[in-house]
Amino acid sequence: MAHYAFLNDNNIVTEVIVGKDEDDNADLPEGFESWEAWYGDFRGQVCKRTSYNTVGNSHTLDGTPYRGNYAGIGFTFDEENDVFYPPQPYPSWSLNEPPQPYPSWSLNENWVWEAPIAYPDDGEAYIWNENAYNGDNTQGWELVNG
Repeated sequence: MAHYAFLNDNNIVTEVIVGKDEDDNADLPEGFESWEAWYGDFRGQVCKRTSYNTVGNSHTLDGTPYRGNYAGIGFTFDEENDVFYPPQPYPSWSLNEPPQPYPSWSLNENWVWEAPIAYPDDGEAYIWNENAYNGDNTQGWELVNG
């Protein structure tokens, strides 16, 4: 089983489906080199395979990460880097992109959004407050139920 993401004209994911495994080519219609190409042609939309087990450019089962993150509706597909990344959660957060060119072994924890201030490492639960950060860029994380 494989997962496929359909993209609009701005490379934003509009839908993710479960489809044929790329290794199962026995039923692949003639003239197509992959299921990704067939699904895209069938729907008239760009289609990209995505890995359910890839998050933050790490594979959750110690396999090889694929395309940065598992695609979700609203995610962006970066064609140049061949990765999916989620929508920006807050205006102050930045996308953690690896330096270019990057070796495949150094990709962990990339293609995720990061707050401008590190998450506190004290075992407590925090939420981001964009207004607090805008008022004082040394603030931002607020203790939950604190």
